Amino acid sequence: MENKKLTYEEAGVSIDKGNESVEKMKPFVKETFRKEVLTDLGGFGGLFALNKEKYEEPVLVSGTDGVGTKLKVAFAMNKHDTIGIDAVAMCVNDIIVTGAEPLFFLDYLAVGKLEPDQVAQIVKGVAEGCKQAGCALIGGETAEMPGFYPEGEYDVAGFAVGIVDKKKIINGKNIQDGDVVLGLPSSGLHSNGFSLARKVLFEKGFLQTDSYLEGMGTSLGTLLIEPTKIYVKTILQLIEAAEIKGLAHITGGGLVENVPRVLPEGLCAEIESDTFPKPGIFEFIQNIGEIENEEMYRVFNMGIGMVIITDENNAKKINEKCKAIGEEIYTIGTIVKGDKTIIK
Repeated sequence: MENKKLTYEEAGVSIDKGNESVEKMKPFVKETFRKEVLTDLGGFGGLFALNKEKYEEPVLVSGTDGVGTKLKVAFAMNKHDTIGIDAVAMCVNDIIVTGAEPLFFLDYLAVGKLEPDQVAQIVKGVAEGCKQAGCALIGGETAEMPGFYPEGEYDVAGFAVGIVDKKKIINGKNIQDGDVVLGLPSSGLHSNGFSLARKVLFEKGFLQTDSYLEGMGTSLGTLLIEPTKIYVKTILQLIEAAEIKGLAHITGGGLVENVPRVLPEGLCAEIESDTFPKPGIFEFIQNIGEIENEEMYRVFNMGIGMVIITDENNAKKINEKCKAIGEEIYTIGTIVKGDKTIIK
């Protein structure tokens, strides 16, 4: 009796489904292409041409990140079309703080079992994030890893590259005592603090993602899955309108840890916590979990996703520009002498 030959698919990896996934994602990917993209999807490397006439001393800025345990919310809700926006946002928001325009993005998706429709939904979100950031999705990798990730679960991460003229790099070195701290609002939790949020809401609070929250008009899952806001196009417009001395993307570590990353030695930010609205989800988490205020500001963005630091005159210009483009902005504090962020 002839022994049956083992195949890769019987080991848990389907090449055919991989090819099907690529075909399903192609329309979303092509919608992100800029004129500088020189390759089609499916090559070994993505080619992107630089406009040498646009920059005197071009500097490339790169950033990479993932989505963290927010993925658990996507799994629980079986909703996969927005998590890719988070993957893009976490990368492009990091590089825009240098003044760099994001040019292109690559994603990495690892799954336990390849389901082409699920993969297409994830990449649809990645493509939407790229469109919001104005960058091209020029490639990526989808890895099927049976036995490593449970079926239906996955991890997604990304890598972005941007460009800025050397003389226009924003690095915080000119920030001074008395400068103004402005804040652009977040859309919610963004992609940070979910390990604490999940512990409070699902373990201690015994809630489900479909639990309806009185006073918020929606379900808990809807609030948690809300995509991270992408600030690229707003910041690029503000850079054109005024001089910005420093920018901070408020991710893990909150206002307390992230603002000092852009400040010169001997300066700190004094933040007035009553100067900006906080999405109700933060108060909900804090009350259920009985979490100290200091801890909340070290873990979550608390309603501010991007901080802008400049002088008073340019702060007025930024406020005027935000009003003109319909972007909310708040004056949330002042730069003072010190060595750590002060939340008042």
